[in-house]
Amino acid sequence: MTATTNGTSAPDMKLFYACFISIVTTAFGFILRALVLPQWGHDFNLTQTQLGEIAGVGLWPFAISIVLFSLVIDRIGYKTAMFIAVFCHIASALLTIFATGYWMLYIGSFICAIGNGTVEAVANPVVATMFPNQKIKWLSRLHAGWAGGLVLGGVMALLLGVNVKWEYKIALILIPTVIYALMTISRKFPLNERVQAGVSYKEMLQEVGAGGALIIVALIIFQLGAVFGWTTAANVIITLLITAGFGYYTRSFGRPLFIALLLIMIPLATTELGTDSWITDLMTPEMNKIGFQAGWVLVYTSAIMFVLRFFAGPISHRFSSPGLLAICSAIAGIGLYAMSFSAGNVILIAATIYGLGKSFFWPTMLGMVSERFPKGGALTLNITGGLGMIAAGVIGAGILGFIQDKSVDKKVTAYDGTHQTAIHSTYVTEQKTSLFGDYKALDQTKLATANVDEQRTVTTIRDTAKKEALRYIVIFPLIMLVSFVLLILYFRSKGGYKAVTLNQPDEPEATPY
Repeated sequence: MTATTNGTSAPDMKLFYACFISIVTTAFGFILRALVLPQWGHDFNLTQTQLGEIAGVGLWPFAISIVLFSLVIDRIGYKTAMFIAVFCHIASALLTIFATGYWMLYIGSFICAIGNGTVEAVANPVVATMFPNQKIKWLSRLHAGWAGGLVLGGVMALLLGVNVKWEYKIALILIPTVIYALMTISRKFPLNERVQAGVSYKEMLQEVGAGGALIIVALIIFQLGAVFGWTTAANVIITLLITAGFGYYTRSFGRPLFIALLLIMIPLATTELGTDSWITDLMTPEMNKIGFQAGWVLVYTSAIMFVLRFFAGPISHRFSSPGLLAICSAIAGIGLYAMSFSAGNVILIAATIYGLGKSFFWPTMLGMVSERFPKGGALTLNITGGLGMIAAGVIGAGILGFIQDKSVDKKVTAYDGTHQTAIHSTYVTEQKTSLFGDYKALDQTKLATANVDEQRTVTTIRDTAKKEALRYIVIFPLIMLVSFVLLILYFRSKGGYKAVTLNQPDEPEATPY
């Protein structure tokens, strides 16, 4: 049996755990790529920004699949979508394992992200429907699968050791993929609570409206434009045409509060996933000094996140959703700043603070959207997650790589000026272009031929740039902190935060034109 919105039948816990393992699989794909990212840079002579682009494409296409499937998933069926995800995870693993350069790694990561988005397009609304009165608790448990997958996948890969080929580590994703595929075959998926309550398809779209569509469509189109070389004018025209068509059909601007939450999701996802996609590489110099592989930082912070998410019930009941998110924003900001200058074993203390802070970001934000906008069904819930992934992929992963390359460029130039050397003109010769602007990067092939002193100098400068990059990310949790404090004040003015039920809406309908 499956849960219904009126609670007349018990939840199918086997279905919940099938969804849980599917989320574990998405985490495997993320951490396995994060762990081998430095090796790809060495093997394929990639710049830090190119590595950031590969890390990013492992995230932002998630938005395409989660949004597209959310529009049709109630019609094609959850099980069909889940098996499309299975195909994507298998195909991406094989393409990556047999990669010969940048583009095969890029496309393999792209397909993996499509599969990940499809998984969440299914899992999030299914679990929200199964537990309509405990959404944050069970969405937190569902997304404990993400943290658990990071820990399990990370430990498995790290225990293989540095001498095992990265191809074998990538192949580990096939293990949870087969498990959730087999678990899904015999399960019966419930109708979404929006469908059960008789809320029409158009009403669901009206919750998002032209305002919400503009945000997600713009991010997707501009990223596709960057990949395919579209002009800015073409990006703007395509975005406006799609948004206008959506607005004309729905005759709605969308819920102002939902649009505000979408905007807040951008710094939230950048803080959590953007940082996590780089944390192994950024912490490598300091972790090597204390005798550990850098991947243990991500595994450690993910273990903290797993425990807190799986036992989130008492915590989520103690604080309102915006209150919990405000506290977490402050803690995460402190942790990131501390990691940017900590050394030795103090790194682990700073990582603990960061792990505590990031634990509740994603599921609490999804839970709040589902609680406040149940008419939006799968669409509002999954657009929020999709926007977060594309923000993490485009802004978070990309900007951290760009910051490092620009910092190395600047510091090597300054070193040459002080020591009358020519390191910059000899090795920082790769002219590149990214979403954030033009930059010059190290030529890894040339650097490999440098003498010992020059290599040591460049390595020291590059290691310093890695740690300092985290300081620039602190602005994002600060933006979140201010935003959630303002939301707390807003809800207090309305009598306090509370969930909206489909039978008892407490807000006006979506704002019409």
